[in-house]
Amino acid sequence: MDNLYLRFLQIANVIQKGSLAQLDETSIALLNEVAVGHAQGGALTVSQAMGLANIASATTIHRKLDELRLAGFIEQTFQGNNRRTKYLVPTALTHAYFKQMSEAMALALAARSASPC
Repeated sequence: MDNLYLRFLQIANVIQKGSLAQLDETSIALLNEVAVGHAQGGALTVSQAMGLANIASATTIHRKLDELRLAGFIEQTFQGNNRRTKYLVPTALTHAYFKQMSEAMALALAARSASPC
């Protein structure tokens, strides 16, 4: 059995307990959606985030967005003169977290390469 993914999960759990200790699974899933949307060049709006029914209800998402913003993981910004639409943007803290997760993946891969098959 290839334990690459399990090794990654072990490393990722350590990172999450440190970097994301104050966040629950719903907040982390929401943070992932915000970051992926932003990385693909299209920041999510608050309205789009509220529609992520696969994560939670709109009420819960609204509360989790506030928690992420207060914890410093996201910012709400405007584009141009439009002050009605708020866009969700990951902060430097979020970028640092995803950098750590990328390094965790590299560590898992390195451990796999170093172990005899």
